[in-house]
Amino acid sequence: MIHVVTEMLSYPFLVRALLGGLMVSLCASLLGVSLVLKRYSMIGDGLSHVSFGSLSVALAVGWSPLTVSIPVVVLAAFFLLRITENGRMRSDAAIAMISASALAIGIIVTSLTTGMTTDVSSYMFGSILAMSRDDVRLAAVLSVIVLGLFLFCYNKVFAVTFDESFAKATGVNVSVYNILIAVLTAVTIVLGMRMMGAMLISSLIIFPSITAMRIFKSFGGVVVASGILSVVCFFIGMMFSYVYSTPAGASVVVVNLAFFLLFSLFQVISQHGKKKS
Repeated sequence: MIHVVTEMLSYPFLVRALLGGLMVSLCASLLGVSLVLKRYSMIGDGLSHVSFGSLSVALAVGWSPLTVSIPVVVLAAFFLLRITENGRMRSDAAIAMISASALAIGIIVTSLTTGMTTDVSSYMFGSILAMSRDDVRLAAVLSVIVLGLFLFCYNKVFAVTFDESFAKATGVNVSVYNILIAVLTAVTIVLGMRMMGAMLISSLIIFPSITAMRIFKSFGGVVVASGILSVVCFFIGMMFSYVYSTPAGASVVVVNLAFFLLFSLFQVISQHGKKKS
């Protein structure tokens, strides 16, 4: 195992992929706890399709993909939030509508212009070669912001996640925190697509949270466990991908699935033992 890790670290592109991926995975898992508990878990899937659509347009006209994609996805996140807050449409319906529309636009633009190039394919299905130094730097900044949000605003994030009415009554500006979480999620999605692809990026948000919830019941316990699980699963997935030459994104998802099944089994055994006693 140590030999494999040493060998992986000898390749600069893999070092970038590991550093960037670990930080993005951590951000996605922490934000995912609030999103899952607020029943916004599929927002990752919807925003990834919006990101793919904007990336397709950017590549077609020769613009910088990240420069175009990040503001577009942030606006989409804000739009989804406003729709659901105003009660005009259910969150799942709004996400499905925007997701399908953005993906369709991306596919049409791609087919009429560049075709399924290597760049488009890497955003769709993920590629470890796509993680650049700028992506790693942006992931580092994002990680600092997300960790700061949970460390210094823990009580407010907790209140907004579980009871927005109570949070408003205690003077918390709920809209600001909702927008902040949505914006950070949008940036995380755009960065994560470089590693996981549009098809799999939502797994980084959903799996660690629901896996941690199998064992831990407190918000703090779930947040910490989710972050640790996400980092461990990503690293094991990357090792599996390197050793067996499997797609990186799919390998990470399979490892997350394995941990979820393992934790679920442990939960069942634990509950069965409590009933007997």
